[in-house]
Amino acid sequence: MWGMGKSSINLFFHGRLFADPKLVLRQLAVGIVATAILLTVVAKLGAPLWLAALLAGFLGGALQPYLFKDLRYR
Repeated sequence: MWGMGKSSINLFFHGRLFADPKLVLRQLAVGIVATAILLTVVAKLGAPLWLAALLAGFLGGALQPYLFKDLRYR
């Protein structure tokens, strides 16, 4: 199990895990920006920072499967 994880991490950092690494980075950036916007909006609406972070993290995490559904591995 550890060997498989280590191999996947190694392939990821060498850019050989995904068929289109630029698409992966773009989708990851979209998820990060969406989560940051959610955090800012919820905090500006008056929610405590811990609640805003919890909500933004949950919704940003829920968005990841939708963003990564079309990724292809090598």
